Amino acid sequence: MSDFDYDLFVIGGGSGGVRAARVAAGEAGAKVALAEEDRYGGTCVIRGCVPKKLMVFASEYSEMPGQARAYGWDMADGEFNWTTFRGKLDAELDRLEGVYRKLLAGSGVETFDARAKLKDAHTVELSTGETKTAKHILIATGGRPVRPDLPNAHLGMVSDDIFHLDELPKSVLIIGGGYIACEFACILHGLGVEVTQYYRGAQILRGFDEEARGLIAEAMKERGIKLHTGTDIVAMGTASHDDMTLPVEESQYGHDETAEEAGPNGKPIRVKATNGEEQTFDAVFFATGRKPNSDDLGLEELGIKMARNGAIEVDDYSQTAVPSVYAIGDVTDRVNLTPVAIREGMAFVETVFHGNPTKVDHELIPSAIFTQPEMGTVGLSEEAAREQEPIEVYCASFRPMQTAFADQPDRVMMKLIVSQETRKVLGCHIVAPGAGEMIQLAGIAIKMGATKEDFDRTVAVHPTMSEEIVTMRNPTRKS
Repeated sequence: MSDFDYDLFVIGGGSGGVRAARVAAGEAGAKVALAEEDRYGGTCVIRGCVPKKLMVFASEYSEMPGQARAYGWDMADGEFNWTTFRGKLDAELDRLEGVYRKLLAGSGVETFDARAKLKDAHTVELSTGETKTAKHILIATGGRPVRPDLPNAHLGMVSDDIFHLDELPKSVLIIGGGYIACEFACILHGLGVEVTQYYRGAQILRGFDEEARGLIAEAMKERGIKLHTGTDIVAMGTASHDDMTLPVEESQYGHDETAEEAGPNGKPIRVKATNGEEQTFDAVFFATGRKPNSDDLGLEELGIKMARNGAIEVDDYSQTAVPSVYAIGDVTDRVNLTPVAIREGMAFVETVFHGNPTKVDHELIPSAIFTQPEMGTVGLSEEAAREQEPIEVYCASFRPMQTAFADQPDRVMMKLIVSQETRKVLGCHIVAPGAGEMIQLAGIAIKMGATKEDFDRTVAVHPTMSEEIVTMRNPTRKS
């Protein structure tokens, strides 16, 4: 008989934790428990990928009537009803959470709707007052959005808040230039919100291919998003409707006792930017970074090492400095993507419960940014590849048939980065509608080590946008 209550105790009911718990219990026959203090499904299902993608779908319909008229349809513009959409969204998230709970129960995982922290290397203490022991403990607590260190920053929203608005603001200022900021800028604009975006850097989407992010920035501006790079917020406070155009007193940037009334459904927010401009918005949305959820878990007391941002440090097998404790997903701040957390959970089970030490391959991971147009990317950017070795760049940018016929300015881009020495495709970057769908398939070939000549030998599917990936014969440039 085991000396422990469970073979495995998982802290966190997101995609990674749930997958690890299910597989350990259902396939490996382990006795497993899982504790989740909030909703099952985690960031992705409840306040990230899933609701965001549904909002992307909703926002894209705004351009459909105009395009349909260009194709001969007698179609009038309509109005978006946030209340109707949010009701269906809430119902769908409830359904998905129920699915997660049923999957755990069906696999024989015992669940606790409680916060859990580590008491020692094999003991978990629940917020209900119970303590449970386990041979292995897996931390999969994810991450959360953070607000900047700025007076009155509590007046602004973060990404978790966007799905719970009673009504959409008429105007919003988005602070940040990463993929979350840019995705929500496109989403909210498509839903009829007047969007202004500040980013302190020279160009949005830092770290991605420069040519691709430049095309997205231009497309966002073309659609009417007021994108200001090299700009940041220095102060914010509440403002009354009667006083929107008056200079803001410095004292307004102190603590505001009426702050709870500010924001999307309350008082407008006055903002001062680094360029000296002062503007008023119905809402301010901070998309300025995320932080691992490692606070108050009892980790440091056990000697588990953490990075400065709170990320739990693990080895290639997701093991912490305490041998019985492992961590996966965003709380480790390795590659913060849902499919990666799931892979890490599967590798953990293979390593611990099947006796087959398995590392997670974090190389050549395809990903998508759901801006309008989308970006799909896998491998190295042109800039990163150039620093590594001599390369050839194959790039085509053009107006696709569907939007060109409708006399719309949208452009798409297909780009391959190729090693001059090995001829392997080092990176692929697509900016186009449906780029996320395309990059998944291109990612298979690149992961397999396909060369440019392998792409060249592939017959094009015509007429499609994606055929450009296999028809670019001459390099655009070499470096």
